[in-house]
Amino acid sequence: MTEELILTEENLNIEDMIYEIRGKQVMLDSDLGRIYKCKNGTKTINQAVKRHINRFPERFMFQLSEEEYQEILKSQFGTLELKQGKYSKYLPYVFTEEGVAMLATVINTSVAEQVSICIMDAFVKMRKFIKSNLLEQQYINELVLEDHTELKEMSKEVKLLQESFEKLEEKELKNKIFFNGEIFDSYLEIIRILNQSKKEIIIIDNYADNTLLEIISKINKNITLITSKKLLKDIDINKYNKQYHNLKVIKNNDYHDRFIILDKDKIYHIGSSINHLGNKIFEINIIEEKSIKQLLISKINKIEKSNN
Repeated sequence: MTEELILTEENLNIEDMIYEIRGKQVMLDSDLGRIYKCKNGTKTINQAVKRHINRFPERFMFQLSEEEYQEILKSQFGTLELKQGKYSKYLPYVFTEEGVAMLATVINTSVAEQVSICIMDAFVKMRKFIKSNLLEQQYINELVLEDHTELKEMSKEVKLLQESFEKLEEKELKNKIFFNGEIFDSYLEIIRILNQSKKEIIIIDNYADNTLLEIISKINKNITLITSKKLLKDIDINKYNKQYHNLKVIKNNDYHDRFIILDKDKIYHIGSSINHLGNKIFEINIIEEKSIKQLLISKINKIEKSNN
């Protein structure tokens, strides 16, 4: 079942479920429980978060105040009052874009991976929509009131917001450096990279351990791990494949650095082993030089052929 079909059947529009709260784009726990097809709805979401609470700092998830919840309800249903026992027994929690990405790694439903990708796309569309409206407003202001001091100040603010969105988009495209303690951010970046794959993923990491197994259990793609297998035991690999059936491990010690190859096309160089993400400063960068990509993929093809 495709992502588009899932959303059409449920008659869902994810963009309509994204709200602006405290200067952040967020989604309600109840909406996430519904689109993730959680058996017990919000209760399932809350239980998953509690089991992994150290993965959800306040910048990923926070509880709404009564006023904030009223504003959301008004946007949905028009004028109303929030009364005890009405609409929600407790004030709901909301998840930021990073929080939604993290939630997808701890929710175990049949559509979690597919829906997560749709949600990430929706957040990107919302940013582009806001940026487009800022540009349009800037143009109108400059055209109609260009001689007014107030307009010039408004125009400056619009330009600053526009620059902020441009920097955000650049950050998503350029190579990234992660500093000590940025464990969540680097973990999310690895998830984001893996979710770009359409069919197959090759991971090269001599220090891969059960941390990697936990991450790829949420990625519904064929995965080949090339490793010296010093830390990853055969018994753990066998247990993993009895449930997920998507991992092939090749024992090889030719590589010093870490790489992620998506569909034998896009190659990421990872400065840290996945089990050490965020412990020290490291970089993730995309290898774009065509000749280097061809050499790496050719080497991998030979390793795979010798292990068939």
